[in-house]
Amino acid sequence: MSAAPGDALAVLEQLRAENAALRAELAETNQGVLALYAELDQQAGQLREVSELKSRFLSYMSHEFRTPLGSILSITRLLEQGMDGPLNGEQLRQVRFVSAAALELREMVDDLLDLARIEAGRISISPAWFDLMDLFSALRGMFRPLVEGAGNVELVFEAPPPLPLLYTDDKKLAQILRNFISNALKFTPQGRVSVSARPEGERHVRFSVRDTGIGIPEHMLGALFEDFVQVDSPLQKRLRGTGLGLALCRRFAALLGGSVGVSSTVGQGSEFHVTVPIALPEDDSGG
Repeated sequence: MSAAPGDALAVLEQLRAENAALRAELAETNQGVLALYAELDQQAGQLREVSELKSRFLSYMSHEFRTPLGSILSITRLLEQGMDGPLNGEQLRQVRFVSAAALELREMVDDLLDLARIEAGRISISPAWFDLMDLFSALRGMFRPLVEGAGNVELVFEAPPPLPLLYTDDKKLAQILRNFISNALKFTPQGRVSVSARPEGERHVRFSVRDTGIGIPEHMLGALFEDFVQVDSPLQKRLRGTGLGLALCRRFAALLGGSVGVSSTVGQGSEFHVTVPIALPEDDSGG
C-alpha cells in the first residue's frame, strides 16, 4: 500500500529541516574549532615570545656579568703574584677567598649562558676525530691542582679497554665529564673518584664517574637532571651552585645523540654516566 502524497511531502520537509539543522550545527562547530585554533596559535606565539625574551635576558645578563668578573679575577691573580708587593698570610688567604668566589660565580654565569644558547638554538656541534686517552689526559691535568690541594680524595682515570677513535664534539663531551668529576669531588669529603670508559654495544661508548661520597637519596634521582635541581644535604648548603650543571649535561648529551644517567646509595657513593655514539652521524653535526 503506497503512502499518500501528503505524507511523502511531510517526510521530505522533515528531512530538509533536519539537514538544515545539521548544516547549521556543523557550521557552528567549525567556527568553534577555528576559534580554538586561533587561540592556540596566539598562546603558542606568546609562549615563543616569552621563551625568546627569557633567553635574550639570560644571554645579556651573562655577558654583562662576565666583564667585571674577569676584572676581579685578573686583579686577584696580580695580587697573589705580589705585583704590588708581598702579601702576608692573612691577606693571601683573603685574596684567594675572593678569587675562589669569583671563579664560582663565573661558573654559574657560564651555566646560565649555555642554557640561554641551547634554548635559543645557538649551540652548534663541531665533531672531530680524537683519541679517548687525549681526553682523559686533558681532564687529569685540569683537576690535578684541585686534587693535590684537597689531599684526602684520590682521582683515578682507569685504563679503558681497546676503543676506536671517537667522532664527536670532544669539547661538549669534556664539559659533561668535567661537571660529573667536579660534583664527585665536591661531594666526596674523602675517598676515591674513578673515571672510566667502556664499549656499550657495537656503536656506543659509556663514560662513568664513580665516587665514594655522601650519595644521593633515591627520591631525588628522577629529577636530578632537571633545571635548577640541587641535592638537599648539609654539604650542598655549603657548596653553592645554580642547579644547572647536570641539566646542561643532559642537554649536551642529547645534542651528541646520547643520554645520561645516575645510580646512587646514600652513604656509599654515586655513579654518573653518559653514553654517546662512537661516531656522530654527519647529519647530526649541525647546530
